Amino acid sequence: MRVPILLVSATLAFHGVHAETLSDADRETLLDNLEKIREASNSRTDARFRIALTAYRNAIGSDDAAIELYVNCMERVNFEELHKKAADFREWKSNEREKLADPGLRLALRHQLRWLMLTLEAASEKPDRIKIASEAQEAVDSIFRDADKLADQQEILSQAVTSTVFARAYDINQVKVEKWSLSPIDIASIYEEILLPPRRKPTALAALRAGWIKRIQQETVKAELWSAKRRELRGENRDDKRSSMASDMQSPDYLKFLEEGLPKLQWKMEVDLYTNGDEAGAAVRMLAVLEKHLAHPSARQWADEFKGLLTPVVAAPIPKVDAGTTP
Repeated sequence: MRVPILLVSATLAFHGVHAETLSDADRETLLDNLEKIREASNSRTDARFRIALTAYRNAIGSDDAAIELYVNCMERVNFEELHKKAADFREWKSNEREKLADPGLRLALRHQLRWLMLTLEAASEKPDRIKIASEAQEAVDSIFRDADKLADQQEILSQAVTSTVFARAYDINQVKVEKWSLSPIDIASIYEEILLPPRRKPTALAALRAGWIKRIQQETVKAELWSAKRRELRGENRDDKRSSMASDMQSPDYLKFLEEGLPKLQWKMEVDLYTNGDEAGAAVRMLAVLEKHLAHPSARQWADEFKGLLTPVVAAPIPKVDAGTTP
């Protein structure tokens, strides 16, 4: 270790260490070099995104294309990059044959890819948030149109798309997006951060209410379809004659949602409408929610919130200062 230390010391002594300000010419040169480095980095990132988007776009075209890309990405990330044997991959693929043939999985992967593509678009330098919001709404709606086919795919759809094997295989798993949900079934986040904010204005009250109604419908389907107990019952009876009966059972989680979660969403909707201009209509509906759900755990809090909304805020009077006194 002695020689490298001596060499480093000699190098430092040769160059000298002393205070010296940068000249204007030096600053310009450094800034030019920095800009070139940034441009090169951005160019590489854009190229990586383009390659990934092309692969994803081809894969969402069909179930077969989606599962083919999934298998290829699994091979790259979990076998090739870990320097495992080709035989290990073949064994994994053989063991997963039944799962890979599941139409529900293939459909879920297509939805996952679609959301990943939207995420990359939202992460771009100048995203068109209005266009992306419209596409996000359609992406979420399409998942819930396929809800019955996706009954066993909550794990896939709940996964952050930037942590998927698709993102890791194309080295885009470090993407960060503000005010964006990374899962296409994180309904609360999607509506609060992407879909409802543009509608929160007096001129868009109908659209705001329509958005809330759709959110509540989708939250209800999510609670019914993907509750933990219902998934458990469905798994236990998958090959049983009782499977249809199990699928019709309402889980305790879902019943609790109907009793507590649904009224809470209805209340939040009316408060949102009230504060964005629909005072007269929302106030009547808020009172109806309170009367219907007097036993709700949040009923007292709602009543206090309602009273606060109905009570005008009166500005405190400015104290008078006598002319003969010093304030």
